[in-house]
Amino acid sequence: MLKSMKTQSIRMNFLLSLVAILVLGSSSCSKKDDPSTPPSDAITAPSALTAALNGIYQDSDVPGFAISVVKNDAIIYQQAFGEADIDQSKVYTNQTIQPIGSISKTFVAAAIVKAIEDGYFSLETDINDILPVELINPKQANSPILVKHLVTHTSGLLDNLEIYFPGYHILPGEDLSGTGAQLLQEALGATQRARMHLDEYLAEYYLEDGDFYTSNNFGVSSPGTAWNYSNIATSLAAYLVEAATGIDFQQYVATNILQPLGMDDTAYERTELDAQQVATLYWDKNTPLPAYAHDSYPDGSLMTSNEDLAKYLLDMMKGVKGQSATLFSPAGYEMLFSPLLANGVVPPSVANNQAVFWFLESNIIQHTGADPGTTCILEFERSGESGYFLLTNMDESTEEHSAAWRDFSTQVDQLISAFVQAN
Repeated sequence: MLKSMKTQSIRMNFLLSLVAILVLGSSSCSKKDDPSTPPSDAITAPSALTAALNGIYQDSDVPGFAISVVKNDAIIYQQAFGEADIDQSKVYTNQTIQPIGSISKTFVAAAIVKAIEDGYFSLETDINDILPVELINPKQANSPILVKHLVTHTSGLLDNLEIYFPGYHILPGEDLSGTGAQLLQEALGATQRARMHLDEYLAEYYLEDGDFYTSNNFGVSSPGTAWNYSNIATSLAAYLVEAATGIDFQQYVATNILQPLGMDDTAYERTELDAQQVATLYWDKNTPLPAYAHDSYPDGSLMTSNEDLAKYLLDMMKGVKGQSATLFSPAGYEMLFSPLLANGVVPPSVANNQAVFWFLESNIIQHTGADPGTTCILEFERSGESGYFLLTNMDESTEEHSAAWRDFSTQVDQLISAFVQAN
């Protein structure tokens, strides 16, 4: 009985904290915590940074993690720590592949900008001029939703969590008997099935005759006036690219973003990746999660490695300086990172402003990502001079896990800041 009560409490905390992640942006879109004073001792040599990070790892609850640090258009540090699979004693390496959560939204951003440069639409285009069927917010029926509203989370289209959570599903062939599988099933309503097609999922959610349609999917504010972080509206933005170009979104991203950057170990589908390189995700070190996915896949399901994501970070940092034309013209990169909202629209606890899905602080461009069993952050200076990312296969879906993540990531940030300053 006591074990049952404890399990129920864990599930409730899991659900409540995941609500915070998806609605309040405690992880998926949060303002970076202000670190305390960095260590006074200079960390100049990569070996010294590795030793310090190993020390943090030994005292943490993190199964495995990877870091890349970029400065002056070069990777000055790249290392992985811990385990990709504890039971199999599989080391987490720079080639280990894991999901990056809502950092995936920045790839939707890149696809949007590429489609704009190719002349398919603009940020000012009414989404109903692109979609094959009309999408109407019943609470704002006469207010057009523009592309710029989707990419800034001001569309008035909301995540109805009673519907969003069951969009998580355990992949066919996975064992359903473990504690991790039971958590996903009982806390989120996840079932074991194949993923729905994106157009089908969006139609069921946004169209009046859809099985998932309800007034709770829509807000009362007119587009452009209120900020509400929305995963499903992000996937709708991805579908605009698919509808406008006639190319499947996954293929569009692969052709126009991943291939030009040489990101050969990055994909949305596990079947396209080397299964031996894919990390196990963990609720805690004793509780592996089964492989899962979400029907709204563009908003958070991209999987990549330390080596591959570093290529992306390098290009983004060159682009913000106007020194890359790999993905689009310099003007395209400028569009990608330019603030799009009036001051005060984005909650101060989240960011100062919003670009095309990227969050803007006074001197930082960033996005974070969290899903069950994965927590990540990617950020770089608006000057393009330095930046880094941190990938982990740890969970942030309870208050205890969130506190552990904040402690771990703050210590990592302090060490990286000291290393960048010394180099």
